[in-house]
Amino acid sequence: MNVLVSVLGLSLVLVACATQSPYQAVLRHSRIRGSQQGPNVCAMQRLSDSNRKYFTNCKQWYHRKVCGKPTVISYECCPGYERIPGTRGCPAELPLVNIYNTLAVVGASTTQMYSERAKLKEEIEGPGSFTFFAPSNKAWAALPTEILDALVSNVNIELLNALHYHMVNRRLTSEELKHGSSFASMYLDFPVHIHHYSNGIVTVNCARLIKPDQRASNGIVHVVDRVITAISNNVNAIIDLDDNLERLRAAMAAAGLTSLLEGEGSYTVFAPTNEAFQKIPQETLNRILGDPVALRDLLNFHMLRHVQCSESIVSGSAMETLQGATLEVGCDGDQMTLNGKAIVTKRDQLGTNGVVHYVSELLIPDSAKVLLELAEGSSVTVATKLFVDAGLVSHLKGSEALTMLAPLDEAFKGSVAVTPELRKLLRNHLVKGQLSSQALYHGQELETLGGLRLRVFVYRNNLCIENACIAAHDKTGRFATLFTVDKLLTPPTGTIMDVLKDDDRFSLLVGALQTAGMTQLLSQQGALSLFAPTNEAFNALPPGELSRLMRNGVELSALLRYHLGEGLLVSGGMSSHTRVRPLQGARLELAVRNYTVYVNKVAIADADRMATNGVVHAIGSILKPLPLKLDQEQADGPAAVPRAALPSRAGVNSFKDNDLFQKVLKSRSSRTMEMQ
Repeated sequence: MNVLVSVLGLSLVLVACATQSPYQAVLRHSRIRGSQQGPNVCAMQRLSDSNRKYFTNCKQWYHRKVCGKPTVISYECCPGYERIPGTRGCPAELPLVNIYNTLAVVGASTTQMYSERAKLKEEIEGPGSFTFFAPSNKAWAALPTEILDALVSNVNIELLNALHYHMVNRRLTSEELKHGSSFASMYLDFPVHIHHYSNGIVTVNCARLIKPDQRASNGIVHVVDRVITAISNNVNAIIDLDDNLERLRAAMAAAGLTSLLEGEGSYTVFAPTNEAFQKIPQETLNRILGDPVALRDLLNFHMLRHVQCSESIVSGSAMETLQGATLEVGCDGDQMTLNGKAIVTKRDQLGTNGVVHYVSELLIPDSAKVLLELAEGSSVTVATKLFVDAGLVSHLKGSEALTMLAPLDEAFKGSVAVTPELRKLLRNHLVKGQLSSQALYHGQELETLGGLRLRVFVYRNNLCIENACIAAHDKTGRFATLFTVDKLLTPPTGTIMDVLKDDDRFSLLVGALQTAGMTQLLSQQGALSLFAPTNEAFNALPPGELSRLMRNGVELSALLRYHLGEGLLVSGGMSSHTRVRPLQGARLELAVRNYTVYVNKVAIADADRMATNGVVHAIGSILKPLPLKLDQEQADGPAAVPRAALPSRAGVNSFKDNDLFQKVLKSRSSRTMEMQ
C-alpha cells in the first residue's frame, strides 16, 4: 500500500512538473535558491551595472551572468508576499486590494498617477475582472519627452486609450499567457501579443513582465518594463514605410519575398539598413543582387520563423534561419548581438505577424558566397593567399562547380613562395564538382583541375583525401564547397617501389625487397601500408645479421611481409589501439602519444609517402611482434582489402599457421648471444 501511495505521489509530482510553465519553473528555482533566507523569499539576479533583475534559472545561478555581464544576487519577497518587521523571510501575504491600490504596492505608482489623471481610477477600483500590464515607473521615465507630452496633453482621449491598451477585460495569470497567444485589449479590441519563452521570460508586445502575477481583488497586475503601443501594420508594412530600409525593400521585391511578410505567420526580421548595404563591396553586392538564388538565400538568412523579442535573450543561442543555416542570437549587456557582434541598432519593431530588428551590417550566408569569399572567412588565410598568388582567382570567383581542399594555416611552416611546382600542386587542391564530405565514400576517386585522381579513405575516426584529412565542417557556397584539411596534399607520384627508389634512405630496403622477390608485389595495383625500415634500421641489426637475411629468401620475405599491412592507412586514420593485419603475422599494433604515432612501439619518423598502390611510413627500427594480449579489440583502420584482391601468396605460410617467424627471432637472438 505504501509503495502504491509513493508511486502515485511521484506521478502527481511529474505531472505537475510537466504542466508547469517556463516562468513558473524559473520562479520555483528562485524560491529554492532563496529558501535559506526564509519563507517565500525568491533569489533574483541583477546586472551589476544596471537595475535589470531576473528570476534566476539554474544556468544563470552557477554562471552568475546575464548577457555576458556579472550579476549580483539579491533576495526579495516572491510575488504576493511581504515582510513583517522582526520576522524572517516574507511570511505575510499581501493584502488583496483593487488594481488601483495594487499599482502603488508593486512599483507602478506612475501608472497609478496617470490612471487617476485619465479618469481610469474609478474603473480599476470598481467591480470587474481585469488584467493590467502596468508599465513600471522607469518605463514611463524612458519614454521620449515628445511622446509623453502628447499622451498627457489630452488626458481624456490619448492617455486613456494608451492605458486601456494595457488592459484585458479578464483575469490572465502567467500560466494563461501562452507563447504566441494574443488577447483583445480594452482599446478598440486591438490585440496584445504574448510570447512565453522557454527560459521563463514572458513578454507582451516585446515588453518584459518584470513582476508577473500581482493579484488584486478585481483582477491581476503584471508590471512590464516598457510602455506598449497598439499594432496595426504587418512586418512588410514596417519595412515599406521606413526610408532607411529602402534598399532592403527593393531587394525583397526582387526576390519575391514581399508576399511572405504580408501574410500569416510569425517572423523575426533582422533588417539591414541602407548603410548596411553600402558597406558591402559593390562587386559582391552586384553579383548577389543579380543572382536570384543567392539573393533569396541572403534575405532568408536575415529571418527567423518565430518572434524573438530582444528582452527574451539572456545568453547566446543558435537559431535556425529561413535559409537553413543558424545565427547566434545573443546579447552583451544592453546590446543585442548577432554572431557575437553588436550590430542591432533598433529593436523590437513589432508587427501583426512578427518583429523587426534593424542591423547595421549585411549578413551574407555561405550559400551566397563564391569560393574565394568562403576561404576568406575561414581559418585558411595562408592557403587563400597562395591560391590567389598562383593565379587561380578566376576559379575562386567564378561559377564553376568546384571543391577546394584548403590546408589549415598550421600546415605551412615559415614563409611559402609560389613556385611552378607549388602552383601545379595547388591546382590539385581544386576538385571538380561541388561535393559534400557527408556523401564521400571509401575508395571513391576525385578528379582535380590538375588532372590527377585523388582517393577517399573513410576511417573510424577520420575522413581523408590522400594524406590530408578533413579538419572542419564543410562550407558550402553558391557554386563551390570548401573542405578544410589538416595538411598540404601530397598526391601519389608512383608505386610503392617508385617511392622507395626515389629516396636514398630506403636503399637497403629496396635491395632486400629485390632479393626477396617482392618488387612485383609493390609495383602492381593494390592498397598496402608499408612500414618501411630506413637504412638506419637495417644498420642497427647485429653484425652479420643483414648479410645472413639476404642469403635466406624465405626468412627475408617473412620479415618484410610483416612490415606490410593490408589496406591503405594514412596517419590521419591512426589512433591508439588501431590494429593492422600484416601480410604475414598476427597483427601490427599502433598507438599515438604526444602527437607521435608508434607501430609495435616503434615511432613513425616520416608518415604518408603516398603511392598509387599504397602508402609508405618510414620507421627507424625493424618491427618485432608484440606479446599476445588477452583482449582482442577490433582493428581501428580501414576495411581490409579482400584477400582475393591481394597478390597470390602460394607457398608462403602465414605467421598464424606456423612458428617460422618465432624461429627466425630465436635464431637471431642466439647468434647475438654467441657473439657476445
